[in-house]
Amino acid sequence: QFTTIDEYISFQPEEHQPKLELIRQTIRSTAPDAVEAISYQMPAFKYHGMLCYFAVFKDHFSLFVNPKIKDAFSNELQGFTSTKSAIHFSFKKEIPVKLIEDIIRFTAISNLEKAEAKKSKRKK
Repeated sequence: QFTTIDEYISFQPEEHQPKLELIRQTIRSTAPDAVEAISYQMPAFKYHGMLCYFAVFKDHFSLFVNPKIKDAFSNELQGFTSTKSAIHFSFKKEIPVKLIEDIIRFTAISNLEKAEAKKSKRKK
């Protein structure tokens, strides 16, 4: 049972730790107000709701995002394997830092807009 992202990363195979840390730092620098968490035993970031999760698997890293991301980034995601809510990054390729930054920025703005809309509805 992991309680921190540091703990999660330290328990992964040594060869994957630098890329996991790169994913983490990319998310942190793009959404500096996001809060780190462990959810579903994976590293997660929260910012006015869930921002993303990430993890390492047998043959890839995954970034778990809102399924709407696939529509918003359909062109950018060509060439990546994905599921309904996960984008897979091959061990054999570099981590696509700019793509992660764009996705995190988009999600953070969407989460903030939803939170503000909810807040303004409550005030009425």
